[in-house]
Amino acid sequence: ALVPTLAFGVWHFGVNALLVIISSVASCVLSELVFELIYKKPVTVFDFSAVVTGLIIALNMPPQVAWWVPAIGGVFAIIVVKMLFGGIGQNIMNPALAARCFLLISFTSRMTDFSTADGVSSATPLAQIKSGELINLKDAFLGLQSGCIGEVCCVAILIGFVYLLVRKVITPRIPVIYMASTIVFVLIFALIKGKHIGFDYNFSLGNLLTGGLMSGAVFMATDYTTSPITKKGQIIYAVLIGFLTAVFRVLGSSAEGVSYAIITSNLVVPLIEKITVPKAFGMRKKEGV
Repeated sequence: ALVPTLAFGVWHFGVNALLVIISSVASCVLSELVFELIYKKPVTVFDFSAVVTGLIIALNMPPQVAWWVPAIGGVFAIIVVKMLFGGIGQNIMNPALAARCFLLISFTSRMTDFSTADGVSSATPLAQIKSGELINLKDAFLGLQSGCIGEVCCVAILIGFVYLLVRKVITPRIPVIYMASTIVFVLIFALIKGKHIGFDYNFSLGNLLTGGLMSGAVFMATDYTTSPITKKGQIIYAVLIGFLTAVFRVLGSSAEGVSYAIITSNLVVPLIEKITVPKAFGMRKKEGV
């Protein structure tokens, strides 16, 4: 499912994007393998979960970032967020997104530099929207814009989305509700902030088609380990991510906010499940009690 968007990223941004993907995946796989060998645990790299984590980290990287940045992110994602919590299925937040947030804090200038291969730098479409400018929605949909490697082409992301739905790996519930609620809250907060935009389609669709919203909704918010298991819980979870994304995008200093919104919501999942998982009825008392 990740192949179309990453392949487009390599075609659109060039060889360095491919190096970023290779570095990220290799770092994740080697980190997991070395950790398991040192602590004499069963080797799990052949379940390919580390590969997926590496691909998602690469998806969130600027195309011209130095190869060692995603490599550090891979070590953090696997060792700190995944293995130290017990391995696959035990992590409390999405490892790839946690790594991205760690890299944004640690290497801010590198993680926000969207210079092209010829050294020309320009604001991302999402930053343009935040500053009140209009963007070309067609280019945003087709991916003819600046941004992270796997975020720019909505067509490629939708192909991956359809593939996941057909294979019944995910349901549309979380992605669709997340994207819809983000747009609703973005419009509400923009009005509260004093931007009298009404229901401006360029502003609304621009927030949907640019940045990491679509890729985050399809590939990250749907992670089994860090999302609720009940339908009601998934709805609450998706709306919460949409609310937080809008807060970060409109009221925050940065134009983006998907990564922080998803990992913050990951931490709330145990509470969401506590209030949405049905209680068992008809349990038999123990003998002698």
